Amino acid sequence: MSNGPATSLARRRPSIDIVDAKVAVDLATAQTYSENVFLFVPNLIGYSRIILAALSLHYMSYHPKYCTVLYCISCLLDAFDGHAARALGQASKFGAVLDMVTDRCTTTSLLCYLTSAYPDHALFFQFLIALDFSSHYMHMNSSLVTGSKSHKQVDSDVSRLLRAYYNPTTLFIVCAGNELFYISLYLMKWVHTPLSESFGITGYFGTWTWPELMAAVSAPICLYKNIVNLVQLWKASKILVGVDLAERAKAREEEFMRGKKD
Repeated sequence: MSNGPATSLARRRPSIDIVDAKVAVDLATAQTYSENVFLFVPNLIGYSRIILAALSLHYMSYHPKYCTVLYCISCLLDAFDGHAARALGQASKFGAVLDMVTDRCTTTSLLCYLTSAYPDHALFFQFLIALDFSSHYMHMNSSLVTGSKSHKQVDSDVSRLLRAYYNPTTLFIVCAGNELFYISLYLMKWVHTPLSESFGITGYFGTWTWPELMAAVSAPICLYKNIVNLVQLWKASKILVGVDLAERAKAREEEFMRGKKD
């Protein structure tokens, strides 16, 4: 009795399936300076992103210039840690998770502020927070259980949309545009001078402020990003259910084989 899905699942698993938690803690404690994952350059960049994001949050309620500059630098550094990891051979699971957690927490903190700045749209921002976290959490777990080396490696036969999205160039543009939209909404609460006064622009757009124009340009990118989040959530859910079904089929096969031996 053979089972195709269970066999395929086994083929996709890495050579080392499980590492004992105590062994992992001991290895991390005893790591040498030359091979200290905590001190890898990409992870140092990650720590600096956290500090900059924290400073940005500190200024968010009363100093929009400092807040925006610090927030943007923190987001832009996200483009460098991956390059550093590949160039220095310092890619790590810790770094990948640190990067994702920093992204999620930074964006969520800004969205939390927007819920207070736009109370009539608080439910919308809460939905975006829930979607962002659930989508990436499910996707990360589905990547782990299927033995993928990175959550950014998606086969085209799983999802052509996600494979295209995780192209480094596309990922940078979409993530930058998404953050730009949220930053624009934040700045709209502070900037009220129309373009006709600040830049001498006449006509229809002259009545807009520059954050409003920036929000209008980046809104389609934000929409696309959240469509990707929905697709990612659905695909990850299907992968996890598929793993459940394959493992249940494998358990039945093993039970059947034990019954034949008896």
